[in-house]
Amino acid sequence: MDTDSVRLFVLAAEKLNISAAGRALGMAPAVASARLAKLEKTLGADLLHRSTRKVALSLEGAAFLSYAKEILAQEDAALAALGLGQPLATGTLRFAASSTFAQIYIAPLLPEFLQRHPGINLDLRLSDTPFDLIEGSFDLALRNSALDDSGLRCRKLADDRRILCASPTYLDQAGTPQHPNDLTSHQLIGFRSASPKRLIGPDGQSGQFDPGKANCRLVIDDGLSQKITTMAGGGISINSRWSIHRELAEGSLVHVLPDYMLDDLAALWLVYPKSNVLTAKVRVFIDFLMEKLAAHPMMVTQLT
Repeated sequence: MDTDSVRLFVLAAEKLNISAAGRALGMAPAVASARLAKLEKTLGADLLHRSTRKVALSLEGAAFLSYAKEILAQEDAALAALGLGQPLATGTLRFAASSTFAQIYIAPLLPEFLQRHPGINLDLRLSDTPFDLIEGSFDLALRNSALDDSGLRCRKLADDRRILCASPTYLDQAGTPQHPNDLTSHQLIGFRSASPKRLIGPDGQSGQFDPGKANCRLVIDDGLSQKITTMAGGGISINSRWSIHRELAEGSLVHVLPDYMLDDLAALWLVYPKSNVLTAKVRVFIDFLMEKLAAHPMMVTQLT
């Protein structure tokens, strides 16, 4: 298989423009179209749907894309092992992350990353709702949860300690719970897909934060919106300390049931599909985020 044609296909899939992909590789538009047509004939499948107005990935093309990226990564690694080639960090990197964390900690870093790596373009998809890394064709993602997908590899960025909190106004009106059982009579704010969270006390006693069994009139699938609503007196919610440390210090939020800890394995993970070789663009972005965030005072002190 002609790896130059595979590289052309990956670029065309990222740009959804065959001519632009060809120009990036020094090919005339007619040559690029011919190379892709030859690759499709070799594979026996149409990888791209073409019309006079747009280019789109076919189902076969979407299935082949991750393998195509792996072929190129393996070629770059093999050349590097022989002291040949220059596996430069280039191309478009599709990165998915929690919108709340990205707004606070990642977005301010992006200009510096782009300045360091002028050959990389970033395509960020930010959401606090669950997503499928592989089906979404993401190169890399940041997840703040327990990691149980065996189809992924990961690097731990930091622990993610979560606590229950509410506003002073809400607690003045509704009272302050003293035991997890008291939560059933309180207004809880939850994520739509969240399962009940076990709470463990200092002497081993336990309870649950379970919006499904309490008075939950607010379901909000966005961490920042949950925090804002909690500060406005909407009820009791679970928030990561990296998100609310300033509000706790200022007193606009109060730690509820401080003697009880959430029994979960949540952490901040950089995850990517299983592969023997990381592409250069993914590797340098992981290294950059580890450099900037793993030693961040918030990650070191507030999550312990």
